[in-house]
Amino acid sequence: MRRAMAEAEVGDDVYGEDPTVNRLQEKVAELLGMEAALFVPSGSMANQIAIRVHTRPGDEALAGQGAHSYLYESGAAAGLSGVQVTTLAGDGRFTADQVRAAYKGGDHNRPPTTLVLVENTHNVGGGLVWPRDALDAVLTTCRELTLRAHLDGARLWNAAVAAGSSERALAAGFDSVSVCLSKGLGAPVGSLIAGSRSFIDQAHRARKMMGGGMRQSGVLAAAGLYALEHNRARLAEDHENAATISRLLAEVPGLSVSGDSNIVMVDFANRRGDEVQRMAAERGLLFWSFGERRIRLVTHLDVSRADCVRAIEILSRLA
Repeated sequence: MRRAMAEAEVGDDVYGEDPTVNRLQEKVAELLGMEAALFVPSGSMANQIAIRVHTRPGDEALAGQGAHSYLYESGAAAGLSGVQVTTLAGDGRFTADQVRAAYKGGDHNRPPTTLVLVENTHNVGGGLVWPRDALDAVLTTCRELTLRAHLDGARLWNAAVAAGSSERALAAGFDSVSVCLSKGLGAPVGSLIAGSRSFIDQAHRARKMMGGGMRQSGVLAAAGLYALEHNRARLAEDHENAATISRLLAEVPGLSVSGDSNIVMVDFANRRGDEVQRMAAERGLLFWSFGERRIRLVTHLDVSRADCVRAIEILSRLA
């Protein structure tokens, strides 16, 4: 990957003249079944560009409980676009009936609902994958209510593996889709947002406004191309490793386990999450404390089966 970055052919991407960036954008647009795509520095920027383009100040967006675009992007929807986000109860996934119930029509006393945000896989829920029928029902309701729909697909590559589907199939019906290159694919930086050509034209302006215009960014895009070509096929290995962690930790007294795909949420009956995080770090195991008694474990291409076995041993002793 670093060799590909060093040898990348570059140009000025602000003017659309970087051939490596253009190649990456074309490839991702094709994978997602969209007309065009835009390379951006981060997944947060990709999501916020979508919110910016799809809404006007004072609008409301609907999102699942714990949605990344609401909870982990520093209040950007409000700060950058003047949009308030209403979260729908559940495990991060929600139903078409919930969308319909939350929808605010023409009452000028209330913010107009104009956008629905779907996250697949859903991070806070533990890498949860949306069933296709649930997605279809939500998207049908969006069309009936004239709502735009954005898919936060930071881990869409994992969702496709878990669902036994293609990224194109999972993206079908959405007005825009964001995907991340620096999660399980292992690139050092970068995300893309995809949609219609007119949407991407507006997104390009929003990217510039948010400070995401880059010059010879083909150096970064080359890493993304390498990741797509070499690391997508092995994502199932991460899911297998996560399943092994889940299965064995579920047998440990004092622990309860949940999660899909490559994310495992572990709840401790007798310890705080930050305490477990500190003690595990002292033993060489790093992860994120995710609530009062919960930790999050994520498998990826730099985590081997032996690493997983070692993690299980450490956490079993800390339970």
